[in-house]
Amino acid sequence: MLLTWPALLLVLVLVACQSGGGRRRPGAQGAAPPIPTSTAKPATVRPSLVISGIIAPFQNVQLTNSLSEPAASVSVNEGDHVSRGEVIAVLDTSDLQAQYESDEHTANSDDSKASQTVYTAQQTIEQAPDSVSTAREAVTQSQTNLAQAQADLARDQSLESQGFLSAQALQTQQTLANVYAATLRSNQAALNSAIIAQRTNGTMQQGLQASQVSSAREDAASARAQAKQIAAEISRATIASPVDGIVVNRNINPGEYPGARTIFVLQQIDPVYAELNASSADVFRVQRGAGVALKIPGEPGVGYRGIVVGVLGQVEPGSTNFTVKVLVPGAAGRLAAGLPVTGTVSLPTASGIGIPSTAFLDDSHSTVMLDRDDTATQVTVREIASDGKTSIVTGLKAGDIVISNGQLGIASGEDLGGP
Repeated sequence: MLLTWPALLLVLVLVACQSGGGRRRPGAQGAAPPIPTSTAKPATVRPSLVISGIIAPFQNVQLTNSLSEPAASVSVNEGDHVSRGEVIAVLDTSDLQAQYESDEHTANSDDSKASQTVYTAQQTIEQAPDSVSTAREAVTQSQTNLAQAQADLARDQSLESQGFLSAQALQTQQTLANVYAATLRSNQAALNSAIIAQRTNGTMQQGLQASQVSSAREDAASARAQAKQIAAEISRATIASPVDGIVVNRNINPGEYPGARTIFVLQQIDPVYAELNASSADVFRVQRGAGVALKIPGEPGVGYRGIVVGVLGQVEPGSTNFTVKVLVPGAAGRLAAGLPVTGTVSLPTASGIGIPSTAFLDDSHSTVMLDRDDTATQVTVREIASDGKTSIVTGLKAGDIVISNGQLGIASGEDLGGP
């Protein structure tokens, strides 16, 4: 079927309008591409930040030893992988072993002396009441004897005055009374001493005997502590790795004394840290706990996952460089300290008015060009977040027509023409 000229012209116009997906600039050739546009509309993006850095060990461990003993054996070299608890060196402790045995004998002897002191104290405390009772009976007996002697003396004095008793017999009775009086004083002193001794000795909980028992036990405990101290020194002579890691420095050989120097440096390399370099602008966007995808140059197709554990302050005083510290578990020793690494940090999800990320006119992403009634209009905006394809901005409203390609060189006020 043949078309008339008016019908053919209408078909050509419709084809031109449908094939471009945007505006054609006035005066452009028929084959020129249309001006790409996009409608600003609500959107949600999941932005990320790509920054680089290096791998750092989870911890550096410097081992020293204060024992003045030579090394008997050293079983690792630099570069060796070690496990937690693995013995890496042993010091010679023959003199310490002899001292330990001597201290053990002393401690055992003091334990026996402490036990003997306990038995002696118990015997003394239990005998004290009997001693007091015996002394009291002796005093009573002495009092009775003295009373009898004094009565006899009074009688003899009466008889002697009457001439019925000789002076010599009276003198004998006087002497006997004096002896009984002296005996009473002696026995009374013995009773007082027994009472004081009983009070001083006390019980097993307090008093002289309790103090002696406590002192003996303290001596035994001190001797036992000395033996334990030597045993602890002997145990320190066996040097074991405190971490799963790698030996980066060995500074002792068999026969050498540790001295005050560091004899081993170990690095724990599972997990490890990725220390990523960030700018001050990135610090406010990176959050603790954010996930990080890591890539190591030279390992294509191999990735690691980590989590942000901290954003550290300026690397050097006066600088604006910061460090994002990422904990990387499960590396299994494959990530050596010093390896370069690139990390993609997941930033907080952002929602708002979205436009194509290619629409910005400048590198600071602060201006875009709108199509308002077929006229190019430059508008200032502020980018909130971007995932590389869509940017969330302020300064626009839903439904604004944005020129998608900000590098077309379209000037503000330029007539964009009709569709």
